[in-house]
Amino acid sequence: MSSKATYTHGFHPSVLRSHSWRTAANSAAYLVPELKPGQELLDVGCGPGTITADLAGLVAPGRVTAVDSSAEVVAQAERTAAEAGVEGIAFATADIHQLPYPDDSFDVVHAHQVLQHVADPVQALREMRRVCRPGGVVAARDSDYAAFTWFPARPELDEWNALYHRVARSNGGEPEAGRMLRSWARAAGFERIQSGSGTWCYASDEERAWWGGMWAERISSSAIAAQALAEGFATEADLQRISAGWSGWAADPDGWFSVLHGELLCRV
Repeated sequence: MSSKATYTHGFHPSVLRSHSWRTAANSAAYLVPELKPGQELLDVGCGPGTITADLAGLVAPGRVTAVDSSAEVVAQAERTAAEAGVEGIAFATADIHQLPYPDDSFDVVHAHQVLQHVADPVQALREMRRVCRPGGVVAARDSDYAAFTWFPARPELDEWNALYHRVARSNGGEPEAGRMLRSWARAAGFERIQSGSGTWCYASDEERAWWGGMWAERISSSAIAAQALAEGFATEADLQRISAGWSGWAADPDGWFSVLHGELLCRV
C-alpha cells in the first residue's frame, strides 16, 4: 500500500482475520502458472503474509521480499511466515509509489488488493515495472465493489456498498479498481497485457457465517465505521442497522455472495 493514502479498511482484528484467509490458491491462481523455482519475487502490500508464504513456497529456493506500508502488519506477516515454517522471505516497510529497490531487481512483482487504495495507481504500476527485470511479470488483482452481487436482496447491503464507496473515495481510493486495471497498466507504459477476472463466492453455511459475520463486525467497529461517523456519512444507528443486515444475510440458508476481481498480468 501507500503512505500517501489512507488505508480505508484499517487494521482492526476483523480486517486482518479476513486478510489471513487469503492464499495463493484462492487469491493468486492467475499468477501461479508463471511461478518457477529460483525466481526472485516482490510482494507489494503483503498484509498479514498468508499469500506471501504460499508464493515463497512456489519460488523456493528463490528470494522473496514482502513489503507493506504498515510496520504493524509487516510484523504480523513475519509471524505468519515463522509459524508456517517458511524461510527465505525478507520483510520491510515501503511506499509502492517509491519502492526502495534498484531497477530490474525481481522476476515477479505482485500486488493483491493494493491498487484500489493508493493515491496514484498508475505511478504504483510504473514502480512495479521499474523494479521488474526484462522477461519478468507484474501481477495485480483488485476487487470491484460496484460489481459485487448477492442474494437475497437486502437494503442494508445496498446501503453498505454505497457507504463503502463514499468512505473509500474520500480517502482517494477507487473501489471499482478491478475494471480499471488494464487502463492503468496501459497508462503506466505496459504493452504486453493479459487481463481477466476471478471471483470469491460465499454460499455454504460456514462461508456465510464467516463473510457475513466479518462484515457485520467491520462495518460497526473498524476504521470504516470510525471514519463514516467522523465525516458524517452515517450515524451509529445506521451502522448498527447495516451490521444487523449482514447478520441476517449470513443466517439465511438461501444466502449467496460473489466478489468480482480484475486480474492483470503484464510482461516486461
